[in-house]
Amino acid sequence: MQKFLSKLFIAFLLITNLIFAQTVKVKIVETSDVHGAIFPHDFLQDKPARTSLAQVMTYLKEQRADTNQVVFLLDNGDILQGNPAIYYINFEKKNGKHLLADIMNYMKYDAGTVGNHDIDPGKEVYNRFKNDINFDWLAANAIDESTEKPFFKPYTTIERGGIKIAVFGMITPYVPNWLPEKLWKGIRFDDMIETAQKWVKKIRAYEQPDLLIGLFHSGVDANYGGQNFEAFKNENASELVAKLVPGFDIVFVGHDHQGHNYKIKNKDDGEVLILGTQAGARTLAVANVTLKFDKHCGFYEVKEKQGEIIDVRNYTPDQEFLSRYKDLFEEIKNYSSQKIGENKTIIKSSDGLFGPAVATDFINSLQLELTGADISFTPPFSFNDEVGVGDLFVRDLFSLLRYENYLYTMELTGKEIKDYLEYSYGNWFNQMKDENDHLLRFKKNDKGELVFSNRTNSPELFERFYNYDVATGIEYTVDVTKPIGERIKIEKLSDGRKFDPEKKYKVAINSYRGSGGGGHLTKGAGIPKEELKNRILNSTDTDFRYYVIEYIKKKKVIEPKLIGNWKVIPENYWQAGKQRDHQLLFN
Repeated sequence: MQKFLSKLFIAFLLITNLIFAQTVKVKIVETSDVHGAIFPHDFLQDKPARTSLAQVMTYLKEQRADTNQVVFLLDNGDILQGNPAIYYINFEKKNGKHLLADIMNYMKYDAGTVGNHDIDPGKEVYNRFKNDINFDWLAANAIDESTEKPFFKPYTTIERGGIKIAVFGMITPYVPNWLPEKLWKGIRFDDMIETAQKWVKKIRAYEQPDLLIGLFHSGVDANYGGQNFEAFKNENASELVAKLVPGFDIVFVGHDHQGHNYKIKNKDDGEVLILGTQAGARTLAVANVTLKFDKHCGFYEVKEKQGEIIDVRNYTPDQEFLSRYKDLFEEIKNYSSQKIGENKTIIKSSDGLFGPAVATDFINSLQLELTGADISFTPPFSFNDEVGVGDLFVRDLFSLLRYENYLYTMELTGKEIKDYLEYSYGNWFNQMKDENDHLLRFKKNDKGELVFSNRTNSPELFERFYNYDVATGIEYTVDVTKPIGERIKIEKLSDGRKFDPEKKYKVAINSYRGSGGGGHLTKGAGIPKEELKNRILNSTDTDFRYYVIEYIKKKKVIEPKLIGNWKVIPENYWQAGKQRDHQLLFN
């Protein structure tokens, strides 16, 4: 009997040695900022699209068929907002399981992190989605103020093929700077570095994972938007966390849509792989890790880790995926192609980048009509979309109005309105020396040369186009020869009343801006962030786009016009600069 037990024990050791004395290849796949790109179809233009989750599915099937590797699938947020497909699923298809949850369950996601745009649809939508998915949705720094515990799960562990990974998720803490409080009321968004310091040692000690993965819906540029690495609650703190909080093997990033693949050293000289994707399912970020079991210490050691960016355009859509969700695709296509009225004027969003435009005047005039405000602010909400003359469809409004912003009516003084515009045009227009100078304010390097985007091969704007706010309801000029802060001259209100810097006015403004987004109200008008909610007189019950669609349905025919309440001077500078910079951006 004793000999038998000895032989059995030896056999056990041999089997154990065979199992663990091995090299294991692990592949971790990240999607991020998908923004509703479920199907290989552009619902805004009603034509085929080159990237989608249907193509991601093809790649996943190939990788999972390879028995020599262990595959994990993660999503890094901003999947519940972005196009007619996800809008239809969120707000039109309310009965039964959330259909994107069903799709992600079918694709066998292992974990996900909440993005700022996943908060956009409101608690009813994101709680329904959270309850319907078969994986954990993470955000350790989104704190339920009633319990002081994370509102979403802080981390999760997944075991597959003998490998255990821990995935720790965080969301950018800038959510309150962009979104109406009613969308996140009761949730506090904490600093990412402090949150990671609280959790990482606990996860390492308690879970003892073979790999610790950071899944952060936050970018890598800590200096973005005038911030710096010391800024509390930094919007883009992913790289800072990787450097300052030892323990992570890989950090997947999101939010900035840039795509990343590089390595850094943390403060303990440990190597961290940083990976991120482009938006709209254009790319996948993939970590390829080789682990070797150390039989003496009893754990896996990371022998190698390399990043890989996969171009989704190289994969055909998975036919089983398309067949399974054929009915949903047809429903979305019918919804986005629904006729809502007729348009008599070409509306080009790109015109709004260079001066007065039908696109921005159309939005401002509707905002004034819906709110009864004295003045309205809006930027162009898309970079280069066009709505032609003829039938108007639901999809056309998604082109002009990309985001689910609510419409606020706020109270601002005349001085605050003027300072708001100085801030907008200061970030937007260059101070022109002569007719040969640039109209737009571009980014420049240390030599004073234009900085060109690697992705588009066009010059990068100093500020994002969706922060180029113009006003309707007042008559004013913008002198591009003057320095920032001295460009705006407001002559009067458009109804003939005198404009008084000391008087209070009702202003129509989107909720992103009204919550502090872009800094127009805080940095520009000088209103403390905590005071903004006290300035809100009224708000729509749902997104502004919904009201615009209903307005057009009722009106049946629209003929947007150029209002002409503001102009850029000197006009010869403006005309020459506009032509030059339009060629630079759109040639």
